[in-house]
Amino acid sequence: MAAAAAAAMEGNCSLRAAISSQELLQEMKAFISGIDQVHGHKLSVKEHARCGILLLRNLPPARAAVLEHLRGVFDEYVSGYILELNREGAGGPPGMSQPGLDDVTQEIQGVLSEFVQSNPKAWAPLVSAWSIELMGQLSSKYSSWHQVPHTSSLNELLHLWMSCKATRVLMEIYVQCLSSMISSCPDACVDALLDTSVQHSPHFDWVVAHIGSSFPNTIISRVLSCGLKDFCMHGASSVMDPLFPSLADKRVPKMASVVGILGHLATRHSDSIRQELLLMFQESLRPSREPQHNATVPFLLQLAAMSPALLGTVSGELVDSLTPPVLEQLQQQFAGLSRDDADNLLGLVVHLICQAGPGAYHILQFLVNTAMPASVITTPGLVVRDGVREACHRIIQLLLLNLQKLVYNRPLGGPGESQTPRTVPFFEELKSRVRDLCQETLRLERKRHLWQHQLLALLCVYSGQSCATEALGHLLVLARSPEELTLAIRLHDQLSASVPGLLQATVRRCVDGLHSSSLPETQAAQLLTNLALLLQRDGEEREAEGEDGELSEEEGSALPSPSAIGRGLAEALSSHVRDLGQLLRRPEARLSEVAAALLSAVPLPPSPGPALLSGLAQAGVCHFLRALRHGRHGSAQDSSRLLGRLSSVSPSALRVVLQQLVRSATQEPGLFGGTPWGSPRPQEPLAPAPGDSLLDVNRRFGTAVNFGGSVWAVFHAGIIGRGLKPSASLVSPSPSSPGPLEASENLYQLLSLLVRCGSQWRRPLAQPEGGLAVPPINPEAAKAVAMALVEELCPDVTNSELAWPTEDHARNTVERDLQIRNHFEGNPLFFPLLQLVALGRPALCYCSVLLRGLLATLMAHWEASRDSLTTSTRWQLQASCWLVSCMGEGQLLPPVLSNMHEIFHLLTPFEVHLLLLTVWDYMKDNGPLPQKFTFDPEQGQFYRDFTRDGDTSKYLDVLHSILHKNIEQLGHLCGRFQI
Repeated sequence: MAAAAAAAMEGNCSLRAAISSQELLQEMKAFISGIDQVHGHKLSVKEHARCGILLLRNLPPARAAVLEHLRGVFDEYVSGYILELNREGAGGPPGMSQPGLDDVTQEIQGVLSEFVQSNPKAWAPLVSAWSIELMGQLSSKYSSWHQVPHTSSLNELLHLWMSCKATRVLMEIYVQCLSSMISSCPDACVDALLDTSVQHSPHFDWVVAHIGSSFPNTIISRVLSCGLKDFCMHGASSVMDPLFPSLADKRVPKMASVVGILGHLATRHSDSIRQELLLMFQESLRPSREPQHNATVPFLLQLAAMSPALLGTVSGELVDSLTPPVLEQLQQQFAGLSRDDADNLLGLVVHLICQAGPGAYHILQFLVNTAMPASVITTPGLVVRDGVREACHRIIQLLLLNLQKLVYNRPLGGPGESQTPRTVPFFEELKSRVRDLCQETLRLERKRHLWQHQLLALLCVYSGQSCATEALGHLLVLARSPEELTLAIRLHDQLSASVPGLLQATVRRCVDGLHSSSLPETQAAQLLTNLALLLQRDGEEREAEGEDGELSEEEGSALPSPSAIGRGLAEALSSHVRDLGQLLRRPEARLSEVAAALLSAVPLPPSPGPALLSGLAQAGVCHFLRALRHGRHGSAQDSSRLLGRLSSVSPSALRVVLQQLVRSATQEPGLFGGTPWGSPRPQEPLAPAPGDSLLDVNRRFGTAVNFGGSVWAVFHAGIIGRGLKPSASLVSPSPSSPGPLEASENLYQLLSLLVRCGSQWRRPLAQPEGGLAVPPINPEAAKAVAMALVEELCPDVTNSELAWPTEDHARNTVERDLQIRNHFEGNPLFFPLLQLVALGRPALCYCSVLLRGLLATLMAHWEASRDSLTTSTRWQLQASCWLVSCMGEGQLLPPVLSNMHEIFHLLTPFEVHLLLLTVWDYMKDNGPLPQKFTFDPEQGQFYRDFTRDGDTSKYLDVLHSILHKNIEQLGHLCGRFQI
């Protein structure tokens, strides 16, 4: 201060006014005593101030005392200004506090401005320190007054003080001083700003905000420079303890002020602050012998630790600047640190990483990529020395340890805060990068996936169920191998105790994703595949435990056990069977296949409702037939297992499955080598002649005759002038129709499924040689198949129509009988289904309408046939044999009559007609009624005692006559037709 005053005296002699020494002595006495030396009265504030201004101009040694006195002038002005605000706020009459001080403050500003302009190097540091310190004192003194806003309202506070003439003059004086020194050495002005900020913050923040907005680049660079000098001056070149940031305030007084000033400027000048911080960091890497060279990085780290805003401003670009050469320079720079300082440095780095918000994922990947072994790294730019790699490795370990402490020992908020766990910015930022973390974890690259898997588990515990379900769901979707799927199992095992209901929430999220189309087809299929794999591994483990006992401890630790997640997953998926069943109808082949595989392993609800039963049955049958249509027999086996398990739930479920199977299969005859009856037969399309009308054609086709109320029916045989309808034999098969072998395999798969659902033994069928052989079927299941057949082919027939009518009555049902015959002719599935029904006696009785319709049409055919041999009409011969054989198998015919089909191929058509007429007569006299069957507990099935039906010999006369006529050919078979 004395040196500055001396310089001021030497440089401002020209500013002195012309005044005698006698007058100057009187003014000095008046200033000291406060009394006018001429008139003897007490000086007013205005007069006293002007006396001081005179001395300030003409008596250099008195300038310090004058400046100290002028503080009171400004204090008096501010006091009056605040009182005036209070009077206006209370509604009192406006007044004028200390009139005339405006002129005095203007005169003071003019004198000090002249001094600064004349010799800025001498006066600017002195005047700037005086003005800035005075503003700090005034701000602190009147901060508690009524009309002064709270420090949190920075804009209102700034408006208040800048509206005051006295403080505005002080601000203008300081701005002038700083402007005059900005090109040479503004450190003195900035030092005064920092010192005042340390003493009077936060009441002084409005001054910092205004000056910073006026000189942002200068203030930022000089504040950082002055802060670094103070950091070095107080012996704080060593790293502070990150857990006790208050120690930095005590050891480095200006550190908090630097943080506060930069924090105010960060809202509008974050780019400038980032550039200055990066420039300071880059300059610290250059060779230099200055003492503050090695303290720059610790200073920046401590600055970031005390200000999250500064950390977020610079963290992203700072990480990008850490190239391998820079990392090696930093390692060499801190190689000489003591063990405690090195530990503090690493601890501070870890603390900053935990507090890093934006860019946290980028920082994490930088550390992982740098610490990963060199043999895995493929990018040459990432190759660093072992020392740098070991340091990053240690930082990752310390980071995981620190995060673990933060997660499991999360402190609550302070006394003034809500009693909720404090947030960790690092985790808050990673919440939006869960999918990226899962993708990195599944790469299985040495230690990388272990670090990120551990971090993922900590993030899930920190964030709660929503993040945990998202992470586990991503792992289940993205895992493409058993090894990758193991990571999902491990994550579940780690989180199951901390996150209750994890599996249920994860499954719900996955199912919602499947139906909302948020997952691509490949990922949806992979998700279902992984879920099915977990369930299958759980089932295999249970079977292994049941056969070989519990695994040894060594075996159990060799592979992660999926039992915990598998059993919980089964229970969770069981409640979403309806939603999963809808996936079977999806057009994507891969997706529906894996859905079938998953449903075949998911346990069904113990008591499913009718809607669920019907929906699952329809979806399962639809997928089963589609799999057969495209030749995917493996997928058909999955849906077969699903339908088999569904049918075992309850008798009603069994009926639903069988009816749906029969109904759907019969509607696709082409799948089993047939053609649908009534379908268009595209031999060669004929274009209608010009002027043809469908109405005219129908009018010409017999509609002039009234058939109302008649038993007769009219059938179109063709169109007059166009010829007959093409025969079925002329219809070429569709290119997409399966071949004979494929159709036979499809038929076998369907019958195997029916037997699986309805038989007493749940075992697969062996492919027979030379024909189809099936084990006995449950009578109730056979009855369900029979009723489904009747409902499909004759929906207008009720179950009460079991009695066999007379031959003449068949004339009334010709149309229906022909429809039945055409269905059987076009679909080779019906006769095997009849044979299956016949095995479950007495279920064939419920197919009475089908049997008599077939028998009636076959009798009519053989009666009208003019061929010499029955082999001329192959299908009718085969149908006659199948029909009699099925009726014999179902014990609707006695053995003697049921063996007749063995000689049909050796007879004439009329002889076959006579034999079928005998069958009709027998059925007419001995109707197919279920009451005629008796249950045999020893064999476990129903049988029929034909002795109760009376003498059957009368039905053998025609048979014996035909045998006698053809004795040469049939003589060796006569023994099979004796009672």
